[in-house]
Amino acid sequence: MSYRSKKMTRVIAGLFILILGYSSAVLAADVDALACPEGCGSLLGDLYLSKEAKSIDPDLNLNPVATGGYLYNLVEMGHNPERWKNTVFGTNDDTLSFGPKGGQHPFAKFIPEPVNETFRLLYGFYWGVTGHYFISLDPKPKSFSDLKGKKLGVGLLTQSDWGMNPTLDLEYGYGITAENTELFYLGPAKLGKAFLSGEVDATVAALGTGPEFKDWLPSDIFRELKTSGKTLYYIGQDARMADTLNEKLKTSYIPVDIPIGTLPGQTEVIHTLTDRDFKACHESFPEELAYRIVRLAAKIGPKMKLTLGMWQTWSPEMMVAGLSDENAHPGAIRAFKELGWWELRKNFKPAILSR
Repeated sequence: MSYRSKKMTRVIAGLFILILGYSSAVLAADVDALACPEGCGSLLGDLYLSKEAKSIDPDLNLNPVATGGYLYNLVEMGHNPERWKNTVFGTNDDTLSFGPKGGQHPFAKFIPEPVNETFRLLYGFYWGVTGHYFISLDPKPKSFSDLKGKKLGVGLLTQSDWGMNPTLDLEYGYGITAENTELFYLGPAKLGKAFLSGEVDATVAALGTGPEFKDWLPSDIFRELKTSGKTLYYIGQDARMADTLNEKLKTSYIPVDIPIGTLPGQTEVIHTLTDRDFKACHESFPEELAYRIVRLAAKIGPKMKLTLGMWQTWSPEMMVAGLSDENAHPGAIRAFKELGWWELRKNFKPAILSR
C-alpha cells in the first residue's frame, strides 16, 4: 500500500470514529419527567417507562421526579428555562390554559404568578374525574350545594385535580368558598385518615377513565375506606354543571356519568366531570427527543395496560385524544403518523391550551 493510500485510510478511519462519537452524543439523552407526589399513578407510570427504556432505548435516560403536583409542574416549567430542553412534565389541558391567569382570582392561591410560556403536548395517558365528586359518611348531602358549611377535605394547593378542581367547582358552580365553608388542603396521603376520624365531613378522591368511558380506576384511598367497614355515600354534580363551569372558567370539562357499582357501595349513577391528563414539554424541547419518548410510551403501552394501575385505560385513542396540529409537539406528531394513529385524534375535541 502506498504512503498516500495509508494516509487516506487513516483519515477515513479518523472520520469514522468522529462520526460514531458524534452519533452517540446525539443519541444519548437525560430527560427529567416531572410527575406528582410520591405514590401517585403518574409517577408510577414514569418509573415503569424509565425501567423499560433501558432495554428499548438504552441511550434515553428517563428520570422520574416526584413533585407537589401538576400546578407545581406548571410553575416550575414556566419560570425555569434550564428545564425547557431536557424536561417533560405531567399536566392537564385546563391547568395549561390557566397559566397566564396566575396571580389573579381565583387562581392566585394555586398559581402565584402568570405563566406565559408556550407548551406542547406529547401524549395523553389518563382522563381524571378526580376532585369533581365527594364522598361522605352522611347520607343526607345529595349535591355539592349541600356541602355548604361543612368541613371538606381536598388535595394540596399544588395539585390541580385534588386541590384546585374542587375549589373551583364549589365556588363557581355552587357559591361555596372559604368564607362560608372550611376547606382543608391535606393532600391524598392524609385525606383517608382525616375523613374516617371525622376531622372532615366529606373528602374528594381520584377516579380515572378513558375516552370511551369503559374502564374505571378508583384510587388507592378506597382500600383504606373499604377496610373501615363504613358505608360510603357519593356526592356528584348537577347534570348541566360542565356547561356552567366551562362558560365561567373557559375550561374544557367533559360531562360523564359514573355507572352504578363502579365505586364501593355505589347504588346510584353519579353525574360529574372529567378533564384530560397529558405528558407535555416546552415548545423548544428537541424534536428527536419528543419523537423517541412518544414511540417509547406507544411501544410499552400495551404491556403497561396489563400490569400498571392508571395505564389500564391505555389505548392508541387515549394517546392522541385532545391532540391537534396546533397543540402537539412536532416530534409527537411525527411519531403518531408513523404509528398510523394520528387520524384517530379527529374523533375527539382538541385541547385548547390558551384562551
